[in-house]
Amino acid sequence: MPRDSTHTIPAADVLRAYRLGYFPMARTRDDADVVWVLPDERGIIPLEEARAPKRLIKFVKSEPFEIRVNTAFADVISACAQTTKARPDTWINDAIIEAYSELHYEGHAHSVECWRDGRLVGGLYGVVMGAAFCGESMFSREDNASKVAMLYLIARLKQGGFQFIDAQFYNEHLTQFGLIGVDDADYQVMLADALNATADFFAAPDQFSTTCVVQSITQTS
Repeated sequence: MPRDSTHTIPAADVLRAYRLGYFPMARTRDDADVVWVLPDERGIIPLEEARAPKRLIKFVKSEPFEIRVNTAFADVISACAQTTKARPDTWINDAIIEAYSELHYEGHAHSVECWRDGRLVGGLYGVVMGAAFCGESMFSREDNASKVAMLYLIARLKQGGFQFIDAQFYNEHLTQFGLIGVDDADYQVMLADALNATADFFAAPDQFSTTCVVQSITQTS
């Protein structure tokens, strides 16, 4: 169940909440407050079972974007907070932007970005908790940009010894990457195990080759 919070979120409180399985969301983009959410069913991508559609693998092989890591975190989270025709409102308010920007500054939150001709065209961000990556949001300004960022994220996390991506909610869109639904009791066991494990987000180089990404994905699909 969601619980009301003040409109200022200390970064340390976000980390403490994650360790209990909670995460913050705003009801609307302009809402000053957030709620702390603990879903009954969690969307999880076990990295050993991660996969991708063949058409997306083929697209990645064409190297449509330049992939960067942590070069424009503020721009990524701001883009995720923007409304679009398909998404007339978002759950990322100013308090969340400020808190996650602080987490990025402290080394807990990271972005994977897709660039074309010097322009940011897609990406995602999330928080590292032990051997879990808590994915927050993604955006695309060009076709497949967020999906390509996801593939690079999966490959990077596998290289670094991570166990799963926590996508928060189960949704059909992410099943193409191996998303499954688990109840909260099972998630808490997985989370405890991940918090007691060690993983390295930077085990892979920033310029992770397309060949390595494709091999990482196709080895499990």
